[in-house]
Amino acid sequence: MQKIFKYTLFSALAATLGLQSCKDAYFDKVAQNPNQVTSPTLASLLATSTAKAGVNNYNVASTITPYVQYTANPSASAASDTYQSIDFSGTWDALYFAMADANEMKKLAVTQGSSEYKGVADVLIAYNLIMVNDLFGDAPFSEAFNSANFTPKYDKQQDVYNQSMALIDEAITELAKTNATVKLTATSDLIYGSNATTERANWLKFAYALKARLLIKVSKTSSFNAANVLSAVSSSFASNAEDAQMATFTVRNFWASVAVANASQSLGGWLSEQLIDALNGTTYGILDPRIAKITDKTVNNVYIGTVNGAGNRLPGANTTKDECYISVNSTWTGNTSPIFIVTYAELKFIEAEAALPTDKPRAYAAYLAGINANMDKFQVPATDAGRIAYLADPRVAVGAAALTKDLIFKEKYIATYLNPEAWNDARRYDYQYKDFTLPVNVTLPTFIRRNDYPQGERSKNGANVPAEVPRTTKLWWDQ
Repeated sequence: MQKIFKYTLFSALAATLGLQSCKDAYFDKVAQNPNQVTSPTLASLLATSTAKAGVNNYNVASTITPYVQYTANPSASAASDTYQSIDFSGTWDALYFAMADANEMKKLAVTQGSSEYKGVADVLIAYNLIMVNDLFGDAPFSEAFNSANFTPKYDKQQDVYNQSMALIDEAITELAKTNATVKLTATSDLIYGSNATTERANWLKFAYALKARLLIKVSKTSSFNAANVLSAVSSSFASNAEDAQMATFTVRNFWASVAVANASQSLGGWLSEQLIDALNGTTYGILDPRIAKITDKTVNNVYIGTVNGAGNRLPGANTTKDECYISVNSTWTGNTSPIFIVTYAELKFIEAEAALPTDKPRAYAAYLAGINANMDKFQVPATDAGRIAYLADPRVAVGAAALTKDLIFKEKYIATYLNPEAWNDARRYDYQYKDFTLPVNVTLPTFIRRNDYPQGERSKNGANVPAEVPRTTKLWWDQ
């Protein structure tokens, strides 16, 4: 595990607890420590950067899971459930520190002539930048990594989106090359390093997966081009084996830590009534076998969730375990479960959505492939009676002619469980999931659309932080 932390001011574990920048949230300065490496290697930067991709996936997902009602706070009127202003300075800093490490890797890769490392660096910078953009909108990037500028300007949110796309396109160009002078060091790659033979090719597919995400995100705008989405999907993952995921931890999967803490009567990790009812047959009239792979039955031998904003039901009040919560027994949130960054199943639902208006047979095939891929990912056996019944049910197996966007989004909601991308889908879909209601005691008149800028930014770069807008204000692609 020491390989992860050869060159970094803050460890990935510290990031999960909420990084606070001492001076500057935009570039990772080396501390005045005689024992610290001051000239990082490409391999060490790769280890750090791939670790932080998994960490930040968790960091950001933790902020948005109440918004999409995967999780619910056990306390009534909790800030996260009721859309109150929350200071996400730690998450902001963690994202920028991760970009700083990847940016250092990119500069060193250019110096050493490594197209592979340069391409990977572009992917990782883009991944973190996209999450900043999705959470807040306008953000520093064009001036963010100039060590002489401690107060970088904020680029407009659409410009940040375009910069993210440019990074992805650059990554695709670099990773398509096969003549890198310095090849990726598989032992330092915590995302794709398990197979050195396919490592570069998988990073290229990861880049295309992020491109497909970016392209589908603008589905509500005049610039949307379904053909471009389908082209990116076709160049991306072909199976679950190629998923972008990170599974190296100092102790255990971050969500597993939440589950362990919950089992010890700690707050956190309770699953929303919305998610549980979508799976237990209440909302759609059919039991989804994935529910047993997500959570455990309560002490009353049922699946029941916590109502967002209402807190735990009486008389349990967070002690009797009579509502469901994140499970350490789940293949998604167990001790050694990976953090899933982008999956093949998600890509199939992107394909289904993009193909639906013009090619329903392709859309339907992708829809079914997405369900099956996600079932496999949750390790629901192909011979499982519940899986067979679910896939044969006429409410799922509707046929190509009857496939709807609602069905695609319903299934994608399960496939992106605990993934930051779920909030983008909820906003694009205008939160139209069946029976999806505003939280109890909500503080906003409508569903949340963005987060407030962090207090840490206001204290360090206040002159450039945009004027605050209501949390109901839509981002440019969500109009």
